[in-house]
Amino acid sequence: MANSLHHTLTSRIGLRNQSLSVGPVSQTASRSISFSSQLSDLPLKDLKTGKRVERNHSVVMVKAEGNLGVDISLSPRVNSVKPSKTVAISDLATALVQSGVPVIRLAAGEPDFDTPAAIAEAGINAIREGYTRYTQNAGTLELREAICHKLKEENDLTYTPDQIVVSNGAKQSLIQAVLAVCSPGDEVIVPAPFWVSYPEMARLADATPVILPTRLSDDFLLDPKLLESTITERTRLLILCSPSNPTGSVYPKKLLEEIAHIVAKHPRLLVVSDEIYEHIIYAPATHTSFASLPGMWDRTLTVNGFSKAFAMTGWRLGYIAGPKHFITACGKLQSQFTSGASSISQKAGVAALGLGKGGGEAVSTMVKAFRERRDFLVKSFREIDGVKISEPQGAFYLFIDFSSFYGREVEGFGKIEDSESLCRYLLDKGQVAVVPGSAFGDDSCIRISYAASLTTLQAAVERIKKALVPLTSAALV
Repeated sequence: MANSLHHTLTSRIGLRNQSLSVGPVSQTASRSISFSSQLSDLPLKDLKTGKRVERNHSVVMVKAEGNLGVDISLSPRVNSVKPSKTVAISDLATALVQSGVPVIRLAAGEPDFDTPAAIAEAGINAIREGYTRYTQNAGTLELREAICHKLKEENDLTYTPDQIVVSNGAKQSLIQAVLAVCSPGDEVIVPAPFWVSYPEMARLADATPVILPTRLSDDFLLDPKLLESTITERTRLLILCSPSNPTGSVYPKKLLEEIAHIVAKHPRLLVVSDEIYEHIIYAPATHTSFASLPGMWDRTLTVNGFSKAFAMTGWRLGYIAGPKHFITACGKLQSQFTSGASSISQKAGVAALGLGKGGGEAVSTMVKAFRERRDFLVKSFREIDGVKISEPQGAFYLFIDFSSFYGREVEGFGKIEDSESLCRYLLDKGQVAVVPGSAFGDDSCIRISYAASLTTLQAAVERIKKALVPLTSAALV
């Protein structure tokens, strides 16, 4: 069974072999799992024949007796992209649970709530009424009009339906925006910590991600002076995410105005404003759409969706709004990628926007629960010596500085060198799955998702605290 599980995890998730035992059931689970995705040093085998593959610079050939070699090399564009560590770790944790390891999964950014009943019923009715055919590529007029109404009422943004494209999730909207406006050699500014996909989206467009670090002491908010000093003639995009994944930080309007003043000086510079966590925000913090600031409508692409606030992750529904020239380009890409989003999901999306401003009572109830969980976790982790926290004002993540534990060595595990080894340690000794900060561009931290029940979080905190005891007593190496 151990060999079988090891093969399943390493092949399904794409993780490189390093020593990791998983708690007390390590004899039934893999002992060779890592979060690293560097596979270049592993031998290749053809999946069909089982024969070894020889690497020949950029060309990879499969040799079979009596047959010519088959070139199975991949596009340099694909090879430049790193797999998502959040997806890899979530898949790993799920596989361990399925193998009998009682792992608490706090890696994925997925609300634990069911989709509100009115939304689900709209989807069911769509199926029953035969609303199961293709829609317009850009989305149904009904949904795009509802989005326009939402943006006007909640964000003070005026759009027409032809300035909206509905996609299969906000992630698709984001990548289409990047591909639509970036040319090879362009630069995309990404404040760190960042959502794992932003730099990879830039690379897929043959653009260069330019990472701007932020500081925990500044609540992980971008320094306008650093931004201004980084912009060059090649800078094409600035990606902003507020509330932020992974930090939960919310950009105050005054800071956004300072950023807008800098953006206005550079005619080529556009802004992608990722507002997917807009409704998951904790008073007194408030949300400001970047496009609503003076002079920013013409150069902002606003991305939003239904996954987070409405607990609709599996419905795969998002959208982008912006000037028609750019939105038409996004629609052109979508027409060749996927065509329109699910007709059933779009009916559900109309129902979601019909719940009232900000999602109405259904979303308010979820946000209240998220806030309770946040308050519990912040209080709990602040009790641990050496841990640093910036209290999140939105989303459902904690991005916690655990770097004071680096350099310590624990018998039976080894040395805690960085966020990846700390996360492996917590998975091994505490059986809690969290994400290393290195995936988000800040190796001093780890990300914990509190999109889980308070009972689950209480159990996770106890496990983490218990696992940290040997680190607290271990001497720095």
